[in-house]
Amino acid sequence: MARLYHVPLSPYCRKVRLSLAEKKIECELVEERYWERDPDFLRRNPAGKVPVLRIDGKVMAESAPICEWLEDMYPEPSLLPLTPDERYEVRRLINWFDDKFHAEVTSKLLYERVNKKIMKKGYPDSSNVKAGAQAIKFHLDYMTWLLERRRWLAGDRMTLADFAAAAHLSCLDYISDVDWNRSDTVKDWYAKIKSRPAFRSILADQVPGFPPPSHYADLDF
Repeated sequence: MARLYHVPLSPYCRKVRLSLAEKKIECELVEERYWERDPDFLRRNPAGKVPVLRIDGKVMAESAPICEWLEDMYPEPSLLPLTPDERYEVRRLINWFDDKFHAEVTSKLLYERVNKKIMKKGYPDSSNVKAGAQAIKFHLDYMTWLLERRRWLAGDRMTLADFAAAAHLSCLDYISDVDWNRSDTVKDWYAKIKSRPAFRSILADQVPGFPPPSHYADLDF
């Protein structure tokens, strides 16, 4: 069985979890307190980051190449389209959420509110929280613009781009930092995503000291 070293509220880990579950690859989840710099974990990934996936006798790090490897080795169901232009758009949006959205929103809301406390790195920086709360509005509006023109974020079928976006938003939803009233379009898209069987384990996550809101696991909000 595959083994994924992860933390529950990591969007990068959640993206890999969604890919594994969508492809029906059984996987043992091992929570890893990577900030404690355990020597055994550092031998698996000297960068000291999660996710780390052990599968088929290999140990792999970094969510993007892990997901691409899974796509190559387990092509059904496919999470990448066939044409180069379509694949480019998926990769562009994955980078949008894992880079821009992460820097402007996730790191300023989730990391300030949750990670600092778990890692014992002090109190949230209110200026960062305020900046993240403002920035997410722009990103929700951009997602609305995309979804009004497409069935899914990158085109007419669900792809890794949708999983990347849902991974970030699900983490923020866990701490009630997504205003679902801002866009019915995005809310409907997220309802479709979180209703998938692949999302079940994510909706079951529990982080000690941080109980999720009542709507978090509600498929109908």
